[in-house]
Amino acid sequence: MNQISQTSSDASLPVMRSGALWGAIYMIVAGVAFALVNLSTQYLTMKLGVGSLVVAFGQYFVAFVCSLPWLFKVGLGAARTRQLGKHVLRVVFAVLGVQAWTAGLAYVPIWQAIALIMTSPFFVTLGAYLFLKERIGPHRLAATVIGFVGGMIILAPWSDDFSLYAFWPVLAAACWAATSLMTKTLTGDEAPEAVTIYLLLLMTPVNAVMLLGGELAMPSMLALGVLLVSGLLVYIAQLLIARAYAVADAAYVQPFDHIKMAFNVLAGWLAFGFAPVGIFWLGALLIVGASLYILHRETKV
Repeated sequence: MNQISQTSSDASLPVMRSGALWGAIYMIVAGVAFALVNLSTQYLTMKLGVGSLVVAFGQYFVAFVCSLPWLFKVGLGAARTRQLGKHVLRVVFAVLGVQAWTAGLAYVPIWQAIALIMTSPFFVTLGAYLFLKERIGPHRLAATVIGFVGGMIILAPWSDDFSLYAFWPVLAAACWAATSLMTKTLTGDEAPEAVTIYLLLLMTPVNAVMLLGGELAMPSMLALGVLLVSGLLVYIAQLLIARAYAVADAAYVQPFDHIKMAFNVLAGWLAFGFAPVGIFWLGALLIVGASLYILHRETKV
């Protein structure tokens, strides 16, 4: 690719800039959608008493149903894949992440949960070193350590208010780090809609099996309505993320994902009165700062 002529490179610049712009927009709007999903999840679990397994199954089942019109429109041929193994592995991580996330939101304030989720990029760094044997230089190592320090400040295991439930969002962050890497590799060869459908299609039966292992209770009409809306938002958010990875580099769109912290903090404060304490902002600053530093180092020409 380095042998492409200067004229060809210049001609592609408007497209590249357009892709970068839309990648940022897709990720930001996905953050808004996920903020509303998280708000509805806490409302369902904390206020309406719906079990987290029911919420996880209901949201992703509705999201799958919302994806069917596209599949019927383009035909089954558009969803063919030669990377089924990658799809399955991606779904395994995604299911574990969703279950850990919904379980955490039932007990952990949304601002704390969102901040802990932002440790995901640091799990990517460690995973690349441990499993892919990638080299981690001193800058990336320092930024990773600082990011985890920020996460520990927010987690505050030394506090009297500490609960073991706070580890659920951390587990979700680790699982979703793996899911994000799989998403990027898949969108290189397949349409974002197809990548989204495989995620929802494979997650639905897995969530159903996990649901059968727990306590089943019929949600109220209000809860069903909230589940329907949040399931639609899950589909929109997942599709937008796949589109963002399809049109722009993962390293580029990552910082825009951090904007969702503001949306979630605002939603939690307006709906539940969850107001972050002062030490939260220190931990959040360390996480965001370390993430941006890694981004700067990785994209530096």
